[in-house]
Order: sequence, then structure tokens, then C-alpha cells
Amino acid sequence: MNREAKCTGLSDTIMIAQCNQDSSEMKLVSLMRDTYVEVPGYGMQKINIAFSYGGPELLRQTIKHNFDIDLYYYAVVDFEGFSKIADLIAPEGIEVNTPRQMSEGIGMTLGPGREVMDGEKMLGYVRFRKDENNDYGRVERQQEVIAKLTKEAVNIQNFVKLPKLLGMADPYIDTNIDSKTLLSMGKGIVSDKDQAIETLRIPVDYSYENAYTGAGAVLDIDLEENKQQLQNFLSGQAQ
Repeated sequence: MNREAKCTGLSDTIMIAQCNQDSSEMKLVSLMRDTYVEVPGYGMQKINIAFSYGGPELLRQTIKHNFDIDLYYYAVVDFEGFSKIADLIAPEGIEVNTPRQMSEGIGMTLGPGREVMDGEKMLGYVRFRKDENNDYGRVERQQEVIAKLTKEAVNIQNFVKLPKLLGMADPYIDTNIDSKTLLSMGKGIVSDKDQAIETLRIPVDYSYENAYTGAGAVLDIDLEENKQQLQNFLSGQAQ
């Protein structure tokens, strides 16, 4: 596709996904948006500034510069696109157990309790951050929903329809991943669809401090510790 991504603001969510086609392992890393790093050409900033300044390419450079991880593919989805794609993948919704009532800042009321969510409700669920867990709880919910949608996308029934789904999702996503590559990834996952998706959050526990700088409230991280943890996780050497 190789379309130019639309850079209209800060990136609300930053994730790295890894799919090992030989072992069928899938890994998902969330980079918290307030992580304080050096953005090439712009100095020390929150990591989510990179997308606003230079789109997916500057964000890729920022991740490589700070964590020595070189990413080849990107996918950019806005809020509307997320809910539309979720409905395409899981037209009957996915079941989520909401631990508490969620309403502030998401334009709807969710939970508490088990609920089958459509795309619009999933978006509210993954965006909610107005509780004691703030962005940390939000990251956990995002990883939970992405994992469930991924499993739904590659079940036997949906996999045979994947080319059609990709075509229907095309208006809602900017990406440089071609359909052939996506289908190849999917074949590896569907062969072992019950395997759990491993997850990691950066910064890892006990490796950062809350600080206030010219960039605002940030997560001042131990860069070397988090770089090592990220590299170990993606290479399969995590403890």
C-alpha cells in the first residue's frame, strides 16, 4: 500500500507487535505515551510527540534511537477506524469483564460485570483512564482487547474471509504492510490459535519515576534497563 500516514496529533497509543511465523508466537509491547525519551532532532520529549512531529517514520527512528529496536512495518488507526475494524473482525462483539463502572471521559457508561462489547464500546473500554490505575490500567485493557481481536481475526471461520476483511478495513487504516504479508502472518497464527499472546509494558515496574519537565508530567525511565528488558522480551530471553 505504502500510503503516507496522516499526522494530525499526538499518538494516543503506541504498540509494538511481533509475530514469529516459525513458532507461531505473538508478542505485544505497549510503550506508555508519557515515556521521556530523546526524539531525534527535537531533544528530550514524551515519546508520543514523535508521531505529531514526523509521523510513523520519526516514531520508528525514536524507538530505534532509544531502544535499539528497528521496526519495518507500521499501522496507524484513528479512534473511528478502531471501532469500525473491531466490528469487521468481531461482528458479534467480544466478551469483557469490566471490573468497575467506567464513564468519565469516554461518552458512555460501561460495567461493572461481564458484557459483550461492540466496536464503539471497545473503544470506550480501551480509552478509559479516570481511575486510580490511570494509564497503567488503560494499557492492560488495550492489550487485552487487541489480543482478543487478534484471536478472533485468525479463527478458522474468519481466516478464510481475511482477504475480504482486509479490503473492507482499508479505508480505516494507514499502513505499509501489504496484504500478502498479513496473510502469511495469519497462516502462522491460525495453526496454533490457542497459544497465548505474550505482553510487556515499557517502562517496566520499578524502572522509572514520575517527574515534571518542560514537556510536562513524564515518566523518567532507566533507559538501559528498559532497553534490555524490551530486547530480551522480543528475542525470547525474558526472565
